[in-house]
Amino acid sequence: MELNGQVALVTGAGSGIGKAAAIMLAAQGASIGALGHTRSELEGTVADILKAGGQAIVLEADVAAEDDMREAVTQLVSAFGRLDIVVANAGINGVWAPIDDLRPDEWDKTISVNLRGTYLTLHTTVPHLKAQAAGSVIVISSINGNRTFTTPGATAYSASKAAQVAMVQQLALELGKHHVRVNAVCPGEIETSIDDNTRQRHVDETAIPVEWPAGQVPISDGSPGRSEDVAELILFLASSRSKHVTGVPIYVDGGQGLLR
Repeated sequence: MELNGQVALVTGAGSGIGKAAAIMLAAQGASIGALGHTRSELEGTVADILKAGGQAIVLEADVAAEDDMREAVTQLVSAFGRLDIVVANAGINGVWAPIDDLRPDEWDKTISVNLRGTYLTLHTTVPHLKAQAAGSVIVISSINGNRTFTTPGATAYSASKAAQVAMVQQLALELGKHHVRVNAVCPGEIETSIDDNTRQRHVDETAIPVEWPAGQVPISDGSPGRSEDVAELILFLASSRSKHVTGVPIYVDGGQGLLR
């Protein structure tokens, strides 16, 4: 198994891409810290890993809360003795609305979870990677704000996702001398539950009418991708197979972004 003896922190591990990544990394031998804010979902992820013979613990925390993240990382390192892989996946779509309708508190919430959460995840974990002069950081961004800008009202979301890629590229240079790789995964349309928590308000006012070609995801005859499709790339970036890859945003969208 490629990741035997390694330890991975996966945020947003209770469902979707985070859960798929945690299970896939564990299947390759990594011990997992499954972090999120819904204990019941995290317990489900950990149960699946343990049932398959892997190792994992629940880390209940708010990625936007510094004390929570420091405590969670301390728990993980205490449990498994080290940290090698960081998957900063936790995020929200937030409220999508015209900029003059989007309230400051709604903007702040999206930026807090998506950008402050990514910052705190890296702020609290990077010291452990630097100490052992090795590691891989994988930030889950999006094609929105990086490859496409066609989601009406998603200004806060797109801004946070573009900022994540800038953070990744800056840190790839900063951490290169410590042999820590930093990359971004940018999914397109994926079958997850994140859309269930999206609030849209008056987005028709910002939409530009466009008639898309039939089948927006060319490689899959129009169907969205699966969380496991993204997790496969996360596994590659976590492993030594990507030892010369850093500072790169990689799109997992089945060619969807090329149609926009």
